[in-house]
Order: sequence, then structure tokens, then C-alpha cells
Amino acid sequence: MRVVITAGAPLDGAYARAAGTSLKALAPLRGSTMLARTLDVCAELHIDEVAVVGNDAIARACDGRRVRIVPDAGSGAANVRAALAAWPDDDEPLLYLTCDMPFLDARSLRSYLERSPGGALTMALCEYDAFEHRFPGAPPFGITLAGERVVNGGAFVIPPRVRARVADRAMRLFDARKSPWRMAAVAGVPLLLRLAFGTLSIAALEARARDLLGTEVVAVRGCAPELGYDADTAAEYLYACDRI
Repeated sequence: MRVVITAGAPLDGAYARAAGTSLKALAPLRGSTMLARTLDVCAELHIDEVAVVGNDAIARACDGRRVRIVPDAGSGAANVRAALAAWPDDDEPLLYLTCDMPFLDARSLRSYLERSPGGALTMALCEYDAFEHRFPGAPPFGITLAGERVVNGGAFVIPPRVRARVADRAMRLFDARKSPWRMAAVAGVPLLLRLAFGTLSIAALEARARDLLGTEVVAVRGCAPELGYDADTAAEYLYACDRI
């Protein structure tokens, strides 16, 4: 298995001031950075082929590590495409990770990988009750679908020989992953109507994504909360800094 990590997200405002950097991947965490912690987890799992999407500062931060640097493409959506094209051949599964999971650990990631069905495009999904228990008092997380509250993770497995085919829609679905309304908009009017009436379920989104992407799509339920906590805001980052 190969890994690609997107590390191009910029910071500004309160988050940049709190982290002391303009790049989320380089935000410090207990003597390390979010990117370094992610790379350490990959090393602990003995994953040798790792690519990182980022600019020159990210490349310097990776100096001394055996990683492939993919130049930052200038936007989140473009970086998704660059990540999917990190290797010219497409004969192995690709583990796609965001670099802003401060609590990511090898145990949580290994469990997700072991439970991901072979040949399927999968996304880690955490149960909200478990997430709330693990991170009491955290800033608000999660989405509600058909009365069920869940937290999307920042880890995805993309099976071989589908990356080029799913690139465009995968970018849109990835960007929309935290908003049921945006996910449904990508998926089409029928799902928007189901969302409006509170009947849109995870299973319905899986089925529609399967149709759109032309491959099996599975939300891996019951993943560790560590995969669901991503530090998108200053408040989420500061909460993590207090608890790492």
C-alpha cells in the first residue's frame, strides 16, 4: 500500500497566530508538527512509499525522510487531484490522509485499514457517542443523517485502477465531506430532497457514490475517534494542544 498526505492547507487569522505558522501541516504539537506526527504513524505501520503534497516549506520539513514530494497545486481541489496522481502507475491501493489529525495513531489507522473491504473506496466514519466520550468538551463536530450523528474521518482508501476515473467527482465529494447539504448537492436532486425531509442515510450516500464513481464505496463504521478529530479551526487546534 502507498500513502499520500495532503499538506498544503494555508492558515491565517487566529489559527495562524496560535500556531505560529502559515501552514496547517507545520502547526506545532508537543515538540513535533501535525505533518511529522502523520509521517511517524506511517513509519510505525512500515509503509515505505509515502508522498506528501506541499510547497517548498513542506519539502524542507520532510528533509531526511524517505518521502516523495508532490508540488502544491494551489488549491484544495487541485491538491486532491495531485494527490491521486502521486504515482504514475495505479496498481496498488492508495491510502489518502489529511495532515490535520492531531490525535492520529498507528492503532487507530491499522484498525481502519484492516476493516476496509478489499477493492472498495472507503472512508473512515466515527460514531458520535464514542467521539464525544473520547474528546469531552471539544468544539462541535459531526453531521446528522437520517437522525444519526456521525463524524467523518480524514482517512480514505482508494482501490487500484480507479484513481483516474474517480478524480473529478472524488475532489467534489472530498471537499463536501463535512456538509450533508454539499454532499447531497454533488449527488443530485433526489438526495437533496431526501436530506430536506430528514431521510437521507449513510447507506443512500454510499449507493449514490457507488453509481457516480463506478466502484464499490463503503463508509467504514465504528472507526476510532482519533481519525475523526481534525484541527480545522483555531479552537480545535488549541483543544488538541492541551490534550496531546
